[in-house]
Amino acid sequence: MTNIKKLIIALHKEEEGAAFIEYTVLLGVILAASVATVAAVGTWAAGKWNTLNTTLAAH
Repeated sequence: MTNIKKLIIALHKEEEGAAFIEYTVLLGVILAASVATVAAVGTWAAGKWNTLNTTLAAH
């Protein structure tokens, strides 16, 4: 009986471990996408700002 109990406990812990790993990977993907988006928007905004600065300096 104790062997079955240990087996059930081990399987339960494995499922939690797998779920933890899945959520960690998902969080990593979301983090990478967020950083890439912020970097892209920053580059776009810097380009617009430089264009505006060049246009104003020419007048």
